[in-house]
Amino acid sequence: MTSCCTGTDLMMVLEDLGLDQFYKEKLSLSKILEINEKTINDEPPKCKSDLPLYFLKKLMMVNVTARKIERSASESNSEDTLSDPCNFNDLFACHNMNDSLNPLDLITALFLCSDGFVHQELALKMSMCQFSVPLLLPNCDTQQCTLMLWAMRDIVKKYRPSDLSESKGFIEDRIALSELPMISFVRLGECSLSKSEILNKLLSNSEQYHDTFVHRDMECGDIQRRISNGLTEMTWYLPCGNKNMDIFSEPVAIANLRGDIASFETQFSFLCQTSAAVFVFFDQLDSECELLTNKNHKAQIFLVGNQQNKRITLDVLKKLATRLNLTRNNIIIKSKQTNNADFVKSLKKTVSSVLTNTQLKMSIEQMAEVAHELGIPVDEDSPECQDGKKNADAITAEIKDTFQFKENQFPLQGHIWKDLTFLEKEECRLRNIGSEDIENYKSNLIKKREEQRKKQNSYAMSSVMTCFISAISSPHRERFFLSLS
Repeated sequence: MTSCCTGTDLMMVLEDLGLDQFYKEKLSLSKILEINEKTINDEPPKCKSDLPLYFLKKLMMVNVTARKIERSASESNSEDTLSDPCNFNDLFACHNMNDSLNPLDLITALFLCSDGFVHQELALKMSMCQFSVPLLLPNCDTQQCTLMLWAMRDIVKKYRPSDLSESKGFIEDRIALSELPMISFVRLGECSLSKSEILNKLLSNSEQYHDTFVHRDMECGDIQRRISNGLTEMTWYLPCGNKNMDIFSEPVAIANLRGDIASFETQFSFLCQTSAAVFVFFDQLDSECELLTNKNHKAQIFLVGNQQNKRITLDVLKKLATRLNLTRNNIIIKSKQTNNADFVKSLKKTVSSVLTNTQLKMSIEQMAEVAHELGIPVDEDSPECQDGKKNADAITAEIKDTFQFKENQFPLQGHIWKDLTFLEKEECRLRNIGSEDIENYKSNLIKKREEQRKKQNSYAMSSVMTCFISAISSPHRERFFLSLS
């Protein structure tokens, strides 16, 4: 599962899923929300080309079972096998892996074949389902990954940190702009521990377990990944202010890199420069490991090993700890005597310690600078998005005082508009006529109304309205502008 895929691998997966036509002409939101015979059909998928629509339909409904993409054909095969109780031939047989697909490959394929507005909708709905969201999206065709900043612009989170628990206040903010410490989890070489399953346990309390990250023991989670190696996923743990329920008292972003860091050095470097801490899972270590001894790393490095395979030696750990300037607290080893519950407890304690002492906090928007330094494209680098951002910034930069801004830029909606509204109502109601003649009174009201209309027509177009009309005049750029403004 660690090797890099190729453009050929990508096209084969897209053809299997029926998405190859959308690789260049991207899938739009209107296409996804289109109602037709397939969308109203509740039948499970029968072939791979049914999987994208099946996943999207469930995701749009915020259905937490959306990642369960096992095809109905495999279920019928198992029923056929069990129909003959005396047939033992298939007792040790494995199901055909070629007929299945890893959920991460499906998610990666959909993001690669969708436009920016579908990215936002997918990320928002995945976040609502408490699924991890792509942070760095790999592309086998270009052998690059992309920072998905625009995709996360619509995600808004609400939480209550420990300092607001007494006042019952809370913080609500767009997650792309929230400056939070990030803890990253990666693996070096092969690892017998399921990193993603450990992460799920780390983020779940004893009363409620949730599969935030896809792992090998989930439905189709053990299928070999074909195009999603190098995918870096992100999720957030946000406290509610209840000490008995909160795992961490402060908000934290969690990143998870799929694949071996030896094959994805760019992603690893990005995480080491944006994270407060990076936990490296391994089965075997080399004391001369150059990847871990990079001097540009800003994150604390923690080594997480599994002693059950007997390939971890104390001498190598000591040498590497000396080279990396690590203390005993930076090394976590799961021994034979340590069960999973105690191991996760130890990991939680270490993460809590990092959150208490770290000063490194960064928003996803700020991560874009690091991405550019490493040559990682950002989805907002597209000309359409940059033009929209420029226009939105030009308007919002002028807003210092909201009341004064409205007075200056929208004079037609100020006193003149209120006076006109009063005159139009009075023409119908005649509440202030007193003893005056009705026809004269109405005639005066009409004259006053015409005077107000003349005042309206005397105003030129304000600079903000001129900018706004110009921004939405382009059919493709207008949506980027409206989404950012």
